[in-house]
Amino acid sequence: MIKFLVKAILRDKNRSLLPIIVISIGVFLTISLSGYLRGVMGDMIDQTARFETGHLKVMTRAYAGNKDQMPNDLALLGVNELTQSLRKEFPNYQWVERIRFGGLIDAPDAEGESKGQGPSAGLAIELFSDNSGEVERLNIPHSIVSGRIPQKAKEALIGDEFARKLKLDIGDEITYLGTTMNGSMTMESFTISGTVRFGMAAMDKGAVIIDISDARNMLDMENGAGEILGFSDEGVYFDETAKQTEQAFNAYYANSNDTFAPVMFRLREQNNMANYLDYVDSFASMFVVIFVIIMSVVLWNTGLIGGLRRYQEFGIRLALGESKGHIYRTLLTEAVLVGILGSLAGTSLGLAAVLYLQVHGIDISGMMSGTTMMMPSVLRAKFTTDLLYIGFIPGVAAMVAGNMLSGIGIYKRETATLFKELEV
Repeated sequence: MIKFLVKAILRDKNRSLLPIIVISIGVFLTISLSGYLRGVMGDMIDQTARFETGHLKVMTRAYAGNKDQMPNDLALLGVNELTQSLRKEFPNYQWVERIRFGGLIDAPDAEGESKGQGPSAGLAIELFSDNSGEVERLNIPHSIVSGRIPQKAKEALIGDEFARKLKLDIGDEITYLGTTMNGSMTMESFTISGTVRFGMAAMDKGAVIIDISDARNMLDMENGAGEILGFSDEGVYFDETAKQTEQAFNAYYANSNDTFAPVMFRLREQNNMANYLDYVDSFASMFVVIFVIIMSVVLWNTGLIGGLRRYQEFGIRLALGESKGHIYRTLLTEAVLVGILGSLAGTSLGLAAVLYLQVHGIDISGMMSGTTMMMPSVLRAKFTTDLLYIGFIPGVAAMVAGNMLSGIGIYKRETATLFKELEV
């Protein structure tokens, strides 16, 4: 019977074409918008983790209370031993050391006179380490506009927009002016090895990236670091796992009154991310549910109208002796087949759109020229496994529900009046 119904659906375009098109459009919108919404919100969380918070972050208690000021005088000391301890106790995370620093960047001309200055947001990472994964984590290879990654001491990466503002080229020298961990004045020269564009105005307008060994020499922070970040080996933030790690670490120092004792924070507790994470989870789920309900109502009506339009056909089939139960079952089977065909088409189109937006995204850099928020300038979708089946909920279930309701009319037909109706 199914083979017969499939042939009928494919041959009778008037009966099947419109429902399949409507289902395909509805499923396409459900999948593409769901994937795009999750991608945009997930990118913001991932970007914040990679550049700012990590999945876990260790700082001194004093540093944590003033971290927005980058107070390196309150930084961690003895980080080599602490990092080794973290790697031993919590091996399911990758632990890396970072130093953040702020100061003034001076660009001298050929005669040694200043040709431009600007405030910088410095970041020192383990550039020269093959095991830290920092270069890939910050996506530096794909963010380089010109030049290369630093390969030796006293080389630096600088934001491309910052470089153009100061009229700097590859190989030019810049001088950093700031204060050391002990509060004394420091001046250090670096050679520009490359320029980068991360797609974040906050970084591109003043970023200077150097190796952490150079930062320690410059800031008198031998065996010190402002923060130690932990990243899950799976590359995804799981709040419950992070919470257990945080509690286990902080229990070691729970009875200490030392303001320089290390303390661990998970991503959720940093940068006001708790509300945002709750918002992302609730809004994404709410959006999917609401959109599925809306599309279900639309497709339910499509099935209902399609069934009502075939009222005369059902009468003819009853007059020819076909049982009401058989007609009702074939109606529902047709609805399932039409729903599956439309859902397959819509899912294919939706996944293609999600994958395209995941690679290329939508560039909103023109809308962010004056912002200092750390958010991606290219909004991308994100493919998740639930997108493979979520479209079938409205596509099949709603279609079947509509036909079930319209098919009730089959049982209300009286055989005695069929020929009178057909004569009319």
